Amino acid sequence: MATSAGSKPVSLLEDYEMGVRSTTARSHGETLGGTPYDARDMHRMGKKQELRRNFRLVSIVGFVVVLHSIWESALLSANFGLLNGGTAGVIWMTVLTWLFVMAMIASLAEMASMAPTAGGQYHWVSEFAPPSFQKSLSYIVGWSAGVGWVSGIPACAQIISSLVIGMVLLVNPEAHIGKLWHVTLIMMLWLLLMIGFNIFLAQHLPLADGIVLVLHVFAFFAFLILFWTMTERSPAEVFTTFHDGGGWGSLGLSALVGLATPLWCFTGPDAGAHMSEELKDASVILPRAMMWAVFFNGLFGIIMMITFVFCGGALNSVLESSTGVPAVYNATGSVDGTLIMGLMLVVLTFFAAVSVTAASSRQIWAFSRDEGLPFSSWIEHVRPGWDIPVNALLVCLRSSLALACINFGSDVTLNAIVSISNAALIFSYIISIGCVRIERLRGQPLLPRRWSLGRWGGLVNDLALIFLIIAFAFSFFPMSPKPTAVNMNWAALMFGALAILATINYFVSARKSYVAPVSIVKQE
Repeated sequence: MATSAGSKPVSLLEDYEMGVRSTTARSHGETLGGTPYDARDMHRMGKKQELRRNFRLVSIVGFVVVLHSIWESALLSANFGLLNGGTAGVIWMTVLTWLFVMAMIASLAEMASMAPTAGGQYHWVSEFAPPSFQKSLSYIVGWSAGVGWVSGIPACAQIISSLVIGMVLLVNPEAHIGKLWHVTLIMMLWLLLMIGFNIFLAQHLPLADGIVLVLHVFAFFAFLILFWTMTERSPAEVFTTFHDGGGWGSLGLSALVGLATPLWCFTGPDAGAHMSEELKDASVILPRAMMWAVFFNGLFGIIMMITFVFCGGALNSVLESSTGVPAVYNATGSVDGTLIMGLMLVVLTFFAAVSVTAASSRQIWAFSRDEGLPFSSWIEHVRPGWDIPVNALLVCLRSSLALACINFGSDVTLNAIVSISNAALIFSYIISIGCVRIERLRGQPLLPRRWSLGRWGGLVNDLALIFLIIAFAFSFFPMSPKPTAVNMNWAALMFGALAILATINYFVSARKSYVAPVSIVKQE
């Protein structure tokens, strides 16, 4: 997949290769499972290797694929896209999102090859932003990415809880379950299991991701066969039937509002980057894994979305059902069969949540390592022999439990908080890719990398930015115009408040305490 970076980058790459062959880098590269390339990258970035490099190509591909769970998300989150856009809207928006996300992930993968660090976007912004903005902009991006990832943890727990409650109601429609406090308590149980797995079974996470990757593929074909053999087909008009269920007055605008469905499926491809300090030979393995994971996972998602709408998924009886797996029940006609298929979805979604938790903890651990958060010295501490950021995981647990408690009073407020996950992450992508694009426009030589976009880099960056800016704008739209407080999309208010608080905190205290990564990189 990698191409030549041109004469100047190749020269830089040769210098990089010479540095890797140095005796110091070679001897240091063996620590905690790394290679000389890993040691060279960590040395250049001024970072100490503290996490064990347990991941390899297959396991990191499994990590990203399982975290995305695109085809599973297509089954569980199609309602919004079907309301705004209809069957044609949700299909074509999913296809377009996949194509543009490939440009986005290629841009991020190239940066990950230049600087394979758990910090991800905020580190890249620090190195590539104009000098006068390197510190302040990277700090804001660090906060944005951190909030985006951490708020995704209770969102995952909420999805699993709703799925479990839906299956209980399928078995016993008269069951007194489904109230806010029921959902909240079940959410808390899942949160404890997710964090517990990441703390006590962390060394088995690469193996688990490899196994779940196999289950992910097996379950995909199982659901595909189930839908195509046991349901009635919808007419081919599903590819051309748009629907303005939100009342926007324009089919095109309604379809763009329905971007929320494919965005939720595809957001988070930077997850692999946050695990880069636990991946052997990260500067070349990571970008390849990011590209292959999104390519094949996206294909699975598109096929499943088409299957879903073709095989009865868009029926009103399905969309209005109180259960979590109505389309599966329509296909099997059996409660037992639906429970078996639903259980597979629960297992897959749980391990996706485990991966989200892992990526979130590494993001805030790296940010704390650069003094970007309160109590950074405690959060960044890695206990000897554990080789994982336990304290960062505990911060994720406390934050997620606090967000889950909001659900006792109102799920509207909780949804408002978790809805900023998409917007916050998209913002971090825009700024990081934008900074690299500016460097290219200025003709500045980029860092040496073992995976490069070469002469296509500028075009790929432009395509990614166009899509991300549109996606960022529409991530703030409600389901319908003139919304009430119940169906209002509060992401704009929450994101604005986050940006203001981060900016104020930067000028009040972080301007002195925050250590911008660019200030400690080795200029070699």
